Amino acid sequence: MNSDNRNVILAVVLSMIVLFGWQFFIAGPQLEQAQRQAEIAAQQQAESEQLAVPATNADGSAAAPAAAAGAPQVFADRETAVAATDRVAISTADLEGSINLTGARIDDLELKQYRETVDPDSPIIALLKPAGLADAYFVEQGWAAAAGSDVALPTSQSEWTLEGDNTTLTADTPVTLRFDNGEGLVFRRTFAVDDFYLFTVTQTVENNGAGDVALFPYSRVIRHGNPQVQNFFIQHEGPIGVLGSNNYVARKYGDLQNERQVDFSSTTGWLGIADKYWATAVLPKPDTAINARFAFSQSGGTNVFQTNYVETQPVMVPAGGTVSHEAYVFAGAKEDRVISAYQEQYGFDRLELLIDWGWFHFLTKPMHWLLVTLYGILGNFGLAVLAVTVIVKAIFFPLANRSYASMAAMRRVQPEMKAIQERLKDDRAAQQQAMMELYKKEKINPLSGCWPILIQIPVFFALYTVIFISLEMRHAPFFGWIQDLAAPDPTNIFTLFGLIPWDPTALPILGSFLHLGIWPVIMGISMWVQMRLNPPPPDPTQAMIFNWMPVIFTFMLGTFPAGLVIYWAWNNTLSIAQQWFIMKRHGVEVNLFGNIVDSLRRKPKPAEPNKS
Repeated sequence: MNSDNRNVILAVVLSMIVLFGWQFFIAGPQLEQAQRQAEIAAQQQAESEQLAVPATNADGSAAAPAAAAGAPQVFADRETAVAATDRVAISTADLEGSINLTGARIDDLELKQYRETVDPDSPIIALLKPAGLADAYFVEQGWAAAAGSDVALPTSQSEWTLEGDNTTLTADTPVTLRFDNGEGLVFRRTFAVDDFYLFTVTQTVENNGAGDVALFPYSRVIRHGNPQVQNFFIQHEGPIGVLGSNNYVARKYGDLQNERQVDFSSTTGWLGIADKYWATAVLPKPDTAINARFAFSQSGGTNVFQTNYVETQPVMVPAGGTVSHEAYVFAGAKEDRVISAYQEQYGFDRLELLIDWGWFHFLTKPMHWLLVTLYGILGNFGLAVLAVTVIVKAIFFPLANRSYASMAAMRRVQPEMKAIQERLKDDRAAQQQAMMELYKKEKINPLSGCWPILIQIPVFFALYTVIFISLEMRHAPFFGWIQDLAAPDPTNIFTLFGLIPWDPTALPILGSFLHLGIWPVIMGISMWVQMRLNPPPPDPTQAMIFNWMPVIFTFMLGTFPAGLVIYWAWNNTLSIAQQWFIMKRHGVEVNLFGNIVDSLRRKPKPAEPNKS
C-alpha cells in the first residue's frame, strides 16, 4: 500500500476518531452548559403548567394549547402518588397501571415484559408516572373552546366518575368515565387498549343545552424533570414527531430548553417523547389537520417538557345532540414489529420513525430484520451479532479481494516505486508522471484498494446502529460474565476485576475513562494485531498514530455496550483472517509475527551530527 492509499484510509480512521471524540469531549460538555444556561433563564421567566384556553387563528381554527399554572401536590414516591386519587385499573398481557379519575388521564403505566435490570426480581419498567413526582410523565386528552367562549370544560383537576360496571381496562373490556359540567354538557371519555401498547380514546359530548357548542379536541404528552439520556449522536432521545410537510421533527431536551417553544401550524401527523427503548406519542386520525407544539417551561423549579396538538377544525355539538371524537395514544416499548403493524393497520404517517434508525435507515432496517431472524434461529442475540458480521463479510468478500489484490500489486512494484522516488526526488511533477506510467504498465489502480473499504463504511455503521438501538439486545445474555449485551462489560482491570474495593469511575475528569473490561481489552488487542499485518509506515507521525489508535479505541469503547465491543472484536478477527487469506492467495508474504516483533522493539535514536 503506497502513501496515497494509506493517507486515504488514515483520513477515514481519523474521521471516526473525530466523530467519537466530538461527542465525548465537545458536544457533551456544550450540551450540559446549554442546559445550565437554560435552567437559569427558565427560573427568571417561569411559565404556567395548566391548559390555557387556546386563542383562534385568523382562519377561525384553534391555536395549540399552552401550559398552565398550579402548585400540584408533591409525593414522596410513585406508590403514594397513585394511592392519593381514585383510579381505574389497567391490566393487559403487556401493561399494568391505572387511569386517574382526577383529570381522566393516563398517568400510571408499567411495562410488564421489561425489567429495570437483568435480575428477574427487579422492578418492571415504570413508563408513566403521576403529577407530583419529580419525574412525572403522563398523557392528557381534552377539549378546548375558542377564544371568548365561556363554556365550562373539564380540566386536569376535574373529578370524573366511572360509568358502568367494568372497573378494569383490559384488551377486551373498555372503560368509560363521565363528567357533568352542570351547565348542560355531559362529557364521556372511553378508553380501549389492544394487546400491546395502543390506546383508543373516544371523547363524547352530550349537549343538553339550548345552543350549539364548538369544541376543539387536543391531546398532549407532559414530562417533568431532567430525563436521563445517553447523549449519543446515533440515536435521538427527546421530543419527536412526524408532522406532514415538516417531515420528521425532533428536539433534544437541551435544545428545547433554549428554544422554549416550537410551533408547527396547519399540519398533520403525530408527536410525542421518545427514550432509547420506550416512547409515548399522541396520534390523531391520519390526515387530521392539527396545530402542533413542542414546549418547555418550569413549575416550582422543575423542568416541564410538553408535546401537544389541537385539531384545527372544531367539533360542532348541536343542542340536544351528541357527538363523538376518536384519537390514539401509543405508550410502550419500541418494538419494531408492533409499530410497523400499527403503521400499516391504522395508516399513521411514518410511525416507524418512533425508532431512530439513523442516517442509513434503508440499510439499518433490513439489518435489524436479519439480526432478529438469526436470533430466532440461534437463540442467543450475541451469536446473532457474530453471524450477521460473518454474512456481511461474505457479501463484501469480492470487494475485499479486489482491495487486498491491489495492495499485493502495490507491494510487488514497491522497489520500482522507491527507485522512481529516489531518482526524481527533486522533480515532483516528473515523479508523479513516472508513477502513473508504472501504474498503467502494471495495470494497477492506486485507489482500488481504498474504495471497497469506503463503500463498506455505511453498511458497518448501519450494523453498529442496529446493535446500539435494538430493544431485543437489552438484557440479552451472551456467555460467561456478559449477562446484558446492552450494558458495558461489568469487569474492570482497574479494580483487578473486583478485588480492589473502589470505584475509579468516580474520579473527576479521568473517571469516565477508567472502566475497562475484558472485552474492550480483547477488542484493542485484535485491532492492534490487525494493524500489524502490514509493516509500520516509514513516516514517524503516521507510525505513532497507528500505534496509539488501538489504545485510544480501547479506552473509548470501555463504557460502550458489550454487544458493540464484541461485534468490533469479532469484526477485527474476521478482517485479520480475511486479509491473511487473500494476501497469501496473491503471493504476498504476510510476516505478521515479524511485524509484531518489530513494533515492540525500541527504535534506536538517530545519531547526533558530528559537530567537529
